[in-house]
Amino acid sequence: MADTQTLIKASGLKVSRGGQMILNGIDLTVDSGEIVTLIGPNGAGKSTLVRALLGLEPTDSGTITRKAGLVVGYQAQKLVIDPTLPLTVRRFLTLTHQQPDEELARTLDHVQLEPILDKSVHVLSGGEMQRVQLARAILRNPDLLVLDEPTQNVDISGAIDLYRLIQETRDRLNCAVVMVSHDLNVVMSATTRVYCLNNHICCSGRPAEVSKHPEFLRLFGQSAADMLAIYTHHHDHDHGPAGEVRPTHTHDHDHPH
Repeated sequence: MADTQTLIKASGLKVSRGGQMILNGIDLTVDSGEIVTLIGPNGAGKSTLVRALLGLEPTDSGTITRKAGLVVGYQAQKLVIDPTLPLTVRRFLTLTHQQPDEELARTLDHVQLEPILDKSVHVLSGGEMQRVQLARAILRNPDLLVLDEPTQNVDISGAIDLYRLIQETRDRLNCAVVMVSHDLNVVMSATTRVYCLNNHICCSGRPAEVSKHPEFLRLFGQSAADMLAIYTHHHDHDHGPAGEVRPTHTHDHDHPH
């Protein structure tokens, strides 16, 4: 890959199901240290795009390039666990790879949970389960953390805390984050770059740019743009591959489409 800081790149991506175009001509890039947020109305194809980027969803055309050896931590939007299946937090965290209890405890502490390794996942609150899922993704020590609606079933205060935690996780792991979210008024202040999706990329760029774009206003209305103006802040820096702060430079892919 020409740019060693690019973790994943999609070019001309198309996905259709049952004769219906779900994604049409998607161009998207995720670089080291970024927090990239995908926004858009219901049915816009956000989850499909995430799954396609990870190779979990077949595509019709286009290319997806991933950095060699890329390690991904993925928190899916929907998790259905059979209520009759006995499943502790410890077992859930180690379903695909074993970890010592000390590492599990450290990770739970990082996501601000008490030691609950022996607790059944079925008795966790919505916020606790979201944090446990985040912990499971973090345990892979990922280069790229992919979170699909990480604050669903969480109140506004809990959402703010989770977004702050996601930022801290990015800084701690020196990873990039791709996030699907509907919490426009909260998530944007934590975001390096936004892609507004409605089966195609309507616009992309930094939050302040996207909130003024005609396509954003058409989809979400002036009230959403006014709300974003309260929460967004100017990003005068980027994070380098080791998490270091560096001055902002204009990227070719930061302009609205």
